[in-house]
Amino acid sequence: MDITQILHDRHLGSLIPPSQHTVNNLNLRMHTTENSFYSTSGSSNLSGSSNYRFSDMSFEYSDSSHSVSDDSRCSISSQNAAELEEEMKRIKFKLKQTLVMYNETCSQQASEIDHLKSKGACNLEDAKEAREASGAMLEKEKQKCKTALEVARMAQHIAELEAKKRKCVERKFQHEAEEKKKAQDAFARSAICYRSYSTDEIEAATNYFSSSKKIGEGGYGPVYKAYLDHTAVAIIVLRSDITQGQIQFQKEIEVLSRLRYPNVVLLLGACPENGCLVYECMENGSLEDRLFCKDKSPPIPWPARFRIAAEIAAALHFFHRTKPEPIVHGDLKPANILLDANYKSKISDVGLARLLPASVSGSVTQYLMTSAAGTFCYIDPEYQQTGKLNTKSDIYSLGIMLLQIITARPPMGLTHHVERSIEKGKLDDILDPSVNDCPLEEALSFAKLALKCCELRRKDRPDLGSVILPELERLKDIALDYRPRGRFTLRPSISQESLAVSEEVRSSISDSQSDKAA
Repeated sequence: MDITQILHDRHLGSLIPPSQHTVNNLNLRMHTTENSFYSTSGSSNLSGSSNYRFSDMSFEYSDSSHSVSDDSRCSISSQNAAELEEEMKRIKFKLKQTLVMYNETCSQQASEIDHLKSKGACNLEDAKEAREASGAMLEKEKQKCKTALEVARMAQHIAELEAKKRKCVERKFQHEAEEKKKAQDAFARSAICYRSYSTDEIEAATNYFSSSKKIGEGGYGPVYKAYLDHTAVAIIVLRSDITQGQIQFQKEIEVLSRLRYPNVVLLLGACPENGCLVYECMENGSLEDRLFCKDKSPPIPWPARFRIAAEIAAALHFFHRTKPEPIVHGDLKPANILLDANYKSKISDVGLARLLPASVSGSVTQYLMTSAAGTFCYIDPEYQQTGKLNTKSDIYSLGIMLLQIITARPPMGLTHHVERSIEKGKLDDILDPSVNDCPLEEALSFAKLALKCCELRRKDRPDLGSVILPELERLKDIALDYRPRGRFTLRPSISQESLAVSEEVRSSISDSQSDKAA
């Protein structure tokens, strides 16, 4: 626009009356506001829309000026033009502020939309994770339920097995009780298998328990050698403080008298009145006397020692298998192993513990432990701690005795000495030196088996029937083929000892006949 046009416009502005000027201002404001509204609603580029509106406003104003100049042909004063210009600036400033606020609002809305989108995505991810976690938890709960069901089924199965087992045990106990009752009834119906002697007969045979007739002292009482019915016998006089009543004593004697085994000393009779037991007499005394060569007796050769060990184990196995209850010896030691004229071994004092009342059984055990150190060394360690005696207690005593058979040494600390000798490879240093030509290989197996029997815990000791007895039988068979160079014979046909016994028998018979004649 040139200067002429500007002056023309001013002249026209001065000619417009104030009222018309006010109307024009109002129209201009309305037109500007309308253009601003259309511009903000229809355009996405805010800065471009504002420029466009300013152009429109200038254009409208120009048109308006021309229309005024054409219609009214009056001038506008410079003051009104300044006010109009000022009003335009103010409107532009407000419009600019409005646009800025709109842009900020749009930015905030866009940010909120983005935030909502991201939050929605996060919520979706969280929901997915929650769903997966719920699924995993559900699967875990299903597994727990399944496991609980399995445990319940297993518990029910175990309960059923326990019930069956309990019924089997009850049937077994019932059967054993019936068998025991049958055995007791059979014993009661059977004939008496022993002879009952009177007190006068016992006193006459022992010369009123003369010390000259006494041949030993056992844990249950003194032992006398005598002759009854023209037969050499051994009479055990049980101590008065450990015997039961006469009726119970007689019942137990009836049971013991029926124990028949080749390697068990035979109970010939008893005297219930004063608690005496009459056993067959063994010519060669006890194994303990022969091992330690008492009265200068010759030593036992190695084959006989292996045979004696097997015989003792066989007899012990017989006791442990008796029905309805096993018999536990409880005092197995070389002093209770007797030898006949042919050096055949037999176990004595079998079942004497049955003759003891329960009230004094503990005192007898204490008596045995304190009366002789040898007996103490044969007692099962677990029996000493718990007071409970079983078949494995006899296994421990057997092990100590087996070690004595090959070493001929006292029992105190014997297991330790044998173990040390085996570790050093010098077992022959601890074997009985009185006998030569020992089969070392068999002796080593024998010693190792004996040490296993001497284990402190019962459960560690081997079984008698399946381990100990077969091994001793094997060693016995090997030893029988072994030919020692010694001159000792196991079967002396005529010896000074047998002659002395025969002379003693004849003298006793003569004395008996003289007494009857008198």
